[in-house]
Amino acid sequence: MSQAEVIGTGGADGSDRPGGAGAAAGSDAGPRALWTLGLFRSELFTTLRRWRTLALLAVLAAVPVLIGIAVKIETGDGGSSGGGGGEGPAFITQITNNGLFLVFAALAATLPVFLPMAVGVVAGDAIAGEANAGTLRYLLVAPAGRTRLLLAKYATVLTFTLVATLVVAASALAVGAVLFPLGDVTTISGTTISFGDGLLRAALIAVVVAASLAGLAALGLFVSTLTGSGIAAMATTVGLLITVQILDTIPQLDAIHPYLFPHYWLSFSDLLREPLYWDDVQKNLGLQALYAAVFGSAAWARFTSKDITA
Repeated sequence: MSQAEVIGTGGADGSDRPGGAGAAAGSDAGPRALWTLGLFRSELFTTLRRWRTLALLAVLAAVPVLIGIAVKIETGDGGSSGGGGGEGPAFITQITNNGLFLVFAALAATLPVFLPMAVGVVAGDAIAGEANAGTLRYLLVAPAGRTRLLLAKYATVLTFTLVATLVVAASALAVGAVLFPLGDVTTISGTTISFGDGLLRAALIAVVVAASLAGLAALGLFVSTLTGSGIAAMATTVGLLITVQILDTIPQLDAIHPYLFPHYWLSFSDLLREPLYWDDVQKNLGLQALYAAVFGSAAWARFTSKDITA
């Protein structure tokens, strides 16, 4: 069998056996579903076991620790930790009264830089890293198919995104509980909700923050299909992230700001209002879905037509 025949078996429709998907769609549906799940599980475990991934998670877990210690030291003499407000790092002003606010402050601090950079590294390395290591061709020889492999890679990146976000939130909650009091939560609207409701809000916010990075994950996966160098793909993804964030801060370009994927990232603060304010959150999630669809389709088109030689 020639190399072209071996690599060509990974078709765009996910069928790898001679005869295509139509010939065995009925009999192979169950085994293929199991194979897809097994492929995703294998990709996820491989990603989470890498030292680079563990190092990224350790850095993310350390950010709430540093914030908590800094606030504790600054307010240890009864001083104030800063000005008021409800968005971004201004959550820090509430930490001394309620350690649960360290979760919101840590997510606000990591979302603009640390979380997206970690996602960009993992997404950029998803396909290009396999090609660079010479393992991509062997993955396609197995009965995976290019479409299913790409979906498994994207699902892995999204799962890592959720894990990374939960690591930040869990670390912040633990540090907040140790260093500061816990109790009823005063919302941005000035009303008070119970600590249990506050925990539910924190969990909801963590999920929204993770979903806010779905567009970046798709962008990184697309970049990863364009090159055989994992380092180049990671650097390009992070570079694009920084460039778009800079564009989002230029007042003269305010007309395009609502279409840039980081524009609504901090809209999660609206979930601390009473009642919940969903407008900007929905705009954010819709924008992420659009980016995921566009760049996911571009990644699929590139990957399923790419000549795999490594």
